[in-house]
Amino acid sequence: MNDLKERIAAQLAAVRDRSLAYTDAEDALLTRQHSPLMSPLVWDLAHVGNYEELWVLRAAGGIEPVRPEIDDIYDAFKTPRKDRPALPMLGPGEARRYIEGVRGRVLDVLDAADLTAPDPLRRAGFVFGLVIQHEHQHDETMLATLQLSGEPGLVRDGELPPARRGGPQEVLVPAGPFLMGTGTLPWAYDNERPAHRVDLPAYWIDRLPVGNAAYAAFIAAGGYDDPRWWDPEGWRWRQESGATAPLFWTRDGGTWWRTRFGRTEPVPMDEPVQHVCWYEADAYARWAGRRLPTEAEWEKACGWDPEAGRARTYPWGEDDPTPARANLGHRAARPAPLGAYPSGASAYGAEQMIGEVWEWTASHFLPYPGFRSFPYPEYSEVFFGPGHRVLRGGSWAADPAAVRTTFRNWDYPIRRQIFSGFRCARSATPEEA
Repeated sequence: MNDLKERIAAQLAAVRDRSLAYTDAEDALLTRQHSPLMSPLVWDLAHVGNYEELWVLRAAGGIEPVRPEIDDIYDAFKTPRKDRPALPMLGPGEARRYIEGVRGRVLDVLDAADLTAPDPLRRAGFVFGLVIQHEHQHDETMLATLQLSGEPGLVRDGELPPARRGGPQEVLVPAGPFLMGTGTLPWAYDNERPAHRVDLPAYWIDRLPVGNAAYAAFIAAGGYDDPRWWDPEGWRWRQESGATAPLFWTRDGGTWWRTRFGRTEPVPMDEPVQHVCWYEADAYARWAGRRLPTEAEWEKACGWDPEAGRARTYPWGEDDPTPARANLGHRAARPAPLGAYPSGASAYGAEQMIGEVWEWTASHFLPYPGFRSFPYPEYSEVFFGPGHRVLRGGSWAADPAAVRTTFRNWDYPIRRQIFSGFRCARSATPEEA
């Protein structure tokens, strides 16, 4: 159990280093709202500390509140993002001191914790996993905010493997049942539970995410101007938004350019497309004679091992993600080229399903059969319904601690400031099945 505590302490330190790195900037950048879609960066910084105080110190540790007067300020459900600049937020210096003070007490709680306790909040360190994953998710939100800000020089840009040419466009997933969700992963969220049997007919799914070159062909074919390809609500969004390409793309002569963290560069045609909303992904799929995969189709193609008859934690198996298998953890501030990770393939041969871009699916965000809210309904339950679409896989900005084959993300179908892309699917014909 000491090994588990050491791993938790290391992950707490790593995620906090990341949060501080993204907010190591002038106060004006941190306190300004760069888009009504996003909070000021300093709100996110103090929010992760307040969340940690609420769940580790108060709920799990039974410790008296540190700063109860700020609870409403940092309650994500009290004030919409667009209105948060008007809140009496902690300034950057005070926010850093606050989260540092909370963290010191959190480490004391960890040191004294019984991680074998039957209480599900404490068992296997669930509450620590809760705050670690929560902070990583806010770090990814901070990156999206930094991208919207257009400020240069704030993000790393490391080396990635080269593209790999050749290989099939799609892989066949034969008909049959699989277990969707999990009942065993100790840090899985409530919306990933319980594991349940799903029986699917045979289908084909893209081996790789849709790339920029393929998406540029959709634009060149007039895809944004033809209502045949668009969901009715999507066509309304297209007309009202005036969108003619992925967010951050512009055209100059015969070249597509993108703005990436304050830098303007030619769009790399061998990378997965990102910054597209669900409506754009759905329209492309229709134009290509395909469709978006359902959430169940995506998970089976990603994580099911048909020979072993069980689910894998990652597409390749149980080994933790490494730079040889997936583009995660902000190793570089962009998706890797298509085909860069053959060793990260799933049992069915689908590649780059973990990392690169969050992948839109056809499914609404709904509870699994037998769902039980834990530890609070505002994490998942209040979002269930037709208003949100499910995304899977995790982007290049997601940390391995918050990525697995069963992890479910969700957002409004109009959102494209997130690091989102997609792959296509189609139903197999009787002859193919």
